[in-house]
Amino acid sequence: MKDFIEELTWRGMIHQMMPGTDEQLKKEMTSAYLGIDPTADSLHIGHLCGVMMLRHFQRAGHKPFALVGGATGMIGDPSGKSQERNLLDEATLAHNVECIKKQLAKFLDFDSDEPNRAELVNNYDWMKNYSFLDFAREVGKHITVNYMMAKDSVQKRLNGEARDGLSFTEFTYQLLQGYDFLHLYKERGCKLQMGGSDQWGNITTGTELIRRTLGSEEQAYALTCPLITKADGGKFGKTESGNVWLDPRYTSPYKFYQFWLNVSDADAEKYIKIFTELTKEEVEALVAEQAKDPGLRPLQKRLAKEVTCMVHSEEDYNMAVEASQILFSNKAQDILHKIDEQTLLAVFEGVPQFEVSRADIESGEVKLVDLLTDKAPVFPSKAEAKKMAQQGGLSINKEKVTDIFAPATQALLLNDKYILAQRGKKNYFLLIAK
Repeated sequence: MKDFIEELTWRGMIHQMMPGTDEQLKKEMTSAYLGIDPTADSLHIGHLCGVMMLRHFQRAGHKPFALVGGATGMIGDPSGKSQERNLLDEATLAHNVECIKKQLAKFLDFDSDEPNRAELVNNYDWMKNYSFLDFAREVGKHITVNYMMAKDSVQKRLNGEARDGLSFTEFTYQLLQGYDFLHLYKERGCKLQMGGSDQWGNITTGTELIRRTLGSEEQAYALTCPLITKADGGKFGKTESGNVWLDPRYTSPYKFYQFWLNVSDADAEKYIKIFTELTKEEVEALVAEQAKDPGLRPLQKRLAKEVTCMVHSEEDYNMAVEASQILFSNKAQDILHKIDEQTLLAVFEGVPQFEVSRADIESGEVKLVDLLTDKAPVFPSKAEAKKMAQQGGLSINKEKVTDIFAPATQALLLNDKYILAQRGKKNYFLLIAK
């Protein structure tokens, strides 16, 4: 069994830790939980550090609980936020929770008979029938307003970061999260709560609530991971098109792979420790290899491989690698006919797109030269199209066109819908048959 704290320390995954945490973990198999906000039906890579903490925790022989905040998700946590979030209805939350569990099953063992198998819990289950009066009497009386006001997350919102201040709903969030810890401590023996560094205030409210409710001899612990940042100061996990999601419906495996492949050298060295299970020796060897020849980018390549295989599959990883080679591979024609529509669109995102008539193509009566001039303005004139083809500068689906007067047929369609035209070395056009 690996030592959990030692493992997280060399990986740079510990920000704060309550005294006694390491001793507790060395003493016995310990249960810990980490909260996940179910505001979407997919996790994104901003969740991955926490999920990897749970994964390492289980691998070290301890028992992880993933808490999906069905109740707290209806309120919204003010930590790190400058404005209140939209509240979700019960049906949406139930759907989101189900989807998140499926994703977590790729990282954690929920199904074995081992005593440390992972469990998913939803705080809506114990909050839905808890009356406000009972909550005020049994929880509210133990934590003073002074204590709650002193938290950074509350202070930041009150000191002008939020346009509309802090609602009572959000103010009570730390009590609700604190009660989760108390409930899991009493009912499931959970002695440790983990989370991101922005959760420290909420987590310690939980340890304080346990102490004040059950007695000062009761011991509960807290551990947080640092906020993941980029070397250039930009926000980790955000691209121009938004979050990098784990669900292929929102971020294709190709785009997911490309995100990791394109991180900076400094970020790759940091991320490979946090987001993979490579050993210290393997990481050090890759770092040395990168220092010898940074142009080969072994860190980025291995990082992209490990994370894509873990989140998606080896098959998706291989497809992403092949798709990355479309622009310069001599096997580009084969790859184009093999990749799925989502990957094709991701690879050629941003290239000019033109709609053409499916009926024209199915009839076989339209010549290529007409398709690329009259039907879609790939060329300004037929003379220019002819000249480019004669010079070997025109390709359809990465295959050189020699006879520009040949018919455009259905056989040209990729995914039964697309034709990729290439004019010269760098100008691509996607024709969409509708």
